[in-house]
Amino acid sequence: MARIFETPLYPYVRSADQDAQGSVRHSVIIVGAGPVGLTAAIDMALNGVEVIVLDENDKVSWGSRAICFAKRQLEILDRLGCGQPIVEKGVIWNLGKVFFRDRKVYEFNLLPESGHKRPAFINIPQYQLEKHLLDRIFDLQQQGRKIEVRGRNRVTQVYNAENHVVITVDTPDGSYNVEADWLIACDGATSPIRSMMDLDFVGRVFEDNFLIADVTMDADFPTERWFWFDPPFNKGQSALLHKQPDRVWRIDLQLGWNIDKELEKTPERVMSRLKSMLGESVKLELEWVSIYTFQCRRMEKFRHGRVLFAGDAAHQVSPFGARGANSGLQDVDNLVWKLKLVIDGKAPQTLLDSYDLERIRAADENILNSSRSTDFITPKSEASRLFRDAILDLSEYYPFARPLVNSGRLSLPCIYDQSPLNGPDHHHMPIRTRPGSPAADAPMKEGWLLDRLDGHFQLLAIGIDVPMSIDVGGVLVHALIITDVSNELQERYLGSLAQGIYLIRPDQHVAARWEAFDEQAVKKAVQQAMGVIAV
Repeated sequence: MARIFETPLYPYVRSADQDAQGSVRHSVIIVGAGPVGLTAAIDMALNGVEVIVLDENDKVSWGSRAICFAKRQLEILDRLGCGQPIVEKGVIWNLGKVFFRDRKVYEFNLLPESGHKRPAFINIPQYQLEKHLLDRIFDLQQQGRKIEVRGRNRVTQVYNAENHVVITVDTPDGSYNVEADWLIACDGATSPIRSMMDLDFVGRVFEDNFLIADVTMDADFPTERWFWFDPPFNKGQSALLHKQPDRVWRIDLQLGWNIDKELEKTPERVMSRLKSMLGESVKLELEWVSIYTFQCRRMEKFRHGRVLFAGDAAHQVSPFGARGANSGLQDVDNLVWKLKLVIDGKAPQTLLDSYDLERIRAADENILNSSRSTDFITPKSEASRLFRDAILDLSEYYPFARPLVNSGRLSLPCIYDQSPLNGPDHHHMPIRTRPGSPAADAPMKEGWLLDRLDGHFQLLAIGIDVPMSIDVGGVLVHALIITDVSNELQERYLGSLAQGIYLIRPDQHVAARWEAFDEQAVKKAVQQAMGVIAV
């Protein structure tokens, strides 16, 4: 398995930009070839925008890193044309179990209702996800899309001009300058670009240390998320177990504050801890080991002129709840369609301010949930520990206590309530599909609803006829008319009503909804969702 970490998948090739007389201008440059940067690049290319990815590496990430990818992110990957192979490779799970000391106190199902194409979560190592994203990029290149990944191209300087960005890039052949109309910084938690621009985070830094170990073993544990509070094998701390593909298991062990990190990473020390957890007879091999602390912080703004920050470069959370990479994919899902409209001159640059507003709301939501999880998992006083332990005891017998248990509130998409892009609402329709919310999937006569929402503005008409397309300032809004309404569609979109109309944004979030069709109202809502008018 280690060979994938060692094989250059986008090796250094001298580009024409390096031999140009002056700096060549490109439409969009993305820095960082992790999951967030590669996803943004694919989305840009599918939108017909020329895009270049710069990365100081030429290989996928070393080690599993992020492994849990949520239903909404799988739907985003479906829209980008690479969801199915990723799901097929991943380990599907919906069920989680919580243990306190030596007993299970309760279990939970993250997707208790039927009628969804995708599961609540899959587990797939970050390096395998990156490989699938790169395969999709290579496929798009074969189709003639203008997308390029430049390996061993390290950004060393950024100048944010009024109408473009100047970037200095270091390569094995020396440095060169290149320009971009727009720069998307997806260069990770230590973001060199953020440092170059003298920008910082606000938030909390936590001092607990956690051991991550990816191990290969043949085990009969079910495909579930298991979380322990104060287990016998890690007394006074916590532990987490997840299954990955290819017989690999992720184990997280809380170690505490004052530790010798180098000692704790030694194979002998790690194997001793794992044998204590799994038993002496279990045969296992270490694949990857890391010790981490974490932060719950974000930048004050994600947009700085022509530079836009996304993913860990913009915000950081604890790993509890799988909110890191998942929120990063939602960042670029929110950003790319807006940037496309601005590039095409169909929306004002102020539309990008809504990226700040909506995704900072999401980051604050993730930071709040992540901080609460951390405080519950790692009590800071004896009183808070006694309170936590009492809740865990109660949760075994009393359902009312279970929502108080916080082993990591697992990633859910943010609902952009009060977004300035939200248009009219119909309050007799179901609350789950109100403006600002992601469209809920549902089975159709043939296939699934979200597979029919193609990454552009669409008018979803359920049980009612509407024009097949509407032109709003050069933006075509095509209709998806559904007359054969499934029970799930009825429940999720109409409730007690007989018909309904939804305006869906390119990122599959609801922009507005009505019971009856009014063309002028639809046009006004589209303009509002594009930031052309304010209401």
